[in-house]
Amino acid sequence: MKLLKHIFILFLMCCTTLVNAQDDNAVKFQAKVSKKKLGLNERLRVDFQMNKDGDNFEPPSFSDFVVVGGPNQSVSNSWFNGQKSFSKIYSYFLAPKKIGTFTINQAKIQIDGNTFKTSPITIKVTKAKTKPDNPNDPDYIVQEHIHLIAEVSNSKPYLNQPISVVYKLYVAPSVSISNYRELQSPEFNGFWSQSMDDKRVKAQNGTYKGEDYRYVTLRKTVLYPQKTGKLIIEPLSLDLTIDVPTGRRDIYGRRLKTQQHRTITASTRTINVKPLPEEGKPENFTGAVGDFQFNMTTSKNSLNATESLQAKIEVSGKGNLKLFELPKLTTPSTLEVYEPEHQEKVRTNMAGMQGTISDTYTIIPQYKGKFPIPNVSFSYFDLKTEKYKEITSEDIIINVLEGPVYAEADNNLPKTTNGKQAVALNQNQFAFIKTKTNFKATTQETFLNSPMFWTSLLGPLLAIPLALIYRRKRDARDADVSGNRIRRADKLAKKYLGEAKKALGQKEAFYIALEKALHNYLKGRLNIETSDLSKDKIKTLLSERQVETSVISDFEAILENCDLARYTPITTVTMKQDYEKSATTINLIDKQIRA
Repeated sequence: MKLLKHIFILFLMCCTTLVNAQDDNAVKFQAKVSKKKLGLNERLRVDFQMNKDGDNFEPPSFSDFVVVGGPNQSVSNSWFNGQKSFSKIYSYFLAPKKIGTFTINQAKIQIDGNTFKTSPITIKVTKAKTKPDNPNDPDYIVQEHIHLIAEVSNSKPYLNQPISVVYKLYVAPSVSISNYRELQSPEFNGFWSQSMDDKRVKAQNGTYKGEDYRYVTLRKTVLYPQKTGKLIIEPLSLDLTIDVPTGRRDIYGRRLKTQQHRTITASTRTINVKPLPEEGKPENFTGAVGDFQFNMTTSKNSLNATESLQAKIEVSGKGNLKLFELPKLTTPSTLEVYEPEHQEKVRTNMAGMQGTISDTYTIIPQYKGKFPIPNVSFSYFDLKTEKYKEITSEDIIINVLEGPVYAEADNNLPKTTNGKQAVALNQNQFAFIKTKTNFKATTQETFLNSPMFWTSLLGPLLAIPLALIYRRKRDARDADVSGNRIRRADKLAKKYLGEAKKALGQKEAFYIALEKALHNYLKGRLNIETSDLSKDKIKTLLSERQVETSVISDFEAILENCDLARYTPITTVTMKQDYEKSATTINLIDKQIRA
């Protein structure tokens, strides 16, 4: 009986071991968080852990949090009772964006060809934690000794009145910050904005709530509200690296510190923008707010017809110079006016915009006479008196000295649909557009590395091998005695054939030149002297050089014709035939002769 009992116990132990082994081989992929409830100023750690290595890890989006650290990856391998265990963890450090209940969605990974997912985790974010008991606690340090403040110059401005927003980070003297990183930039929806940030961040001494602090200015922005009512300035958020005391000291008695990350956020600011008053608003008001001066001037008041002048409408002073339109210029129909050229000379500082804006019109009168340019009015809202002001320019008279008389041309001018007279253009109104210029470069090209520089440098080097090749060919040509003699003979034959051609129609002169050409050709080609120029000798040498018999006979016939022509009458036609036959025969001998 005892034996059966022992066998049954051994059987149960084996089954338990087998089940545990199967559980150890199963894939596990799960998400763990450091806490499920935290304050707005606290951090959350999320670990995605697996017991087998995998591929294509996909974390959730963390859309409701700011990732301030990670992903950090850690891998561990261990052996226990002959069993190998593996663990791989992806870690993230998160800071909540706002108060509420949020869900960390599923993460995914592929292990052994299968896709595994974690379970969603619900996180509750409450308001920032109150003051901790431990003065060395990082949350306590951030809450009590570090302050991110948004300073607004005016929280109740008028529409288009400039205000400034300055973000300052105050740090108590007893606290040390190693680094900071911007997590969320402020948004200025409903404002025209211009950043005035200084790239150099300089620490300064100041006070906050009556206590001494050090502070740095992180951002400076000038804002012009573009609509009335409540406008929200979104906060600036920073990730701070704080040096936190540990309560321990080194061998020299100095306190040891560790670095901790914490998030700090400036408070949201609400701006109540007041509308501009309707009472006393001029009809020509286009939105100018500030303190301005207005003027209209012309470059000249006297000129001839078809000449041009410039009329400038200018506004200067302090205010929203880039955010309103200048008044338009109106002129008589007898003055041709072109679209204005807009110019802005505006600088912006923390007090807002200041400078000058202008529209310059080009005007060309067409007729002789005096033509008025009506006055122009400009209105703006004065912030000092909180009332509208209107400035009107003086009338300007344009005196056109020379040109067609408007009264005489009045009856001949075509009428337009609005009853005004159309302006007649003069043919000389515009100069011909030049197609060529005589511009010169303001910066002269240096000789070094120019095309002329490299040509001067490399040209002589390239000429050396060409000179050597030419010299070798010239020496080889000079050493070829037989070839030189042939070339000289050919030159003489061409010379005498040329003289014979010129003498066509003059029997005696033609045949004397033709005979000399044939003899000189044979002297050079057969390498014989004048004393050897007998018919038998010529025939023998040409035969030895393998010249065809018919060609030799033609050559002898030409020589006989040269002898007979001196004593018999010859026509010009016969002379042409002999000339052409001589040229053909010489060509055939050149092709057939053998050295």
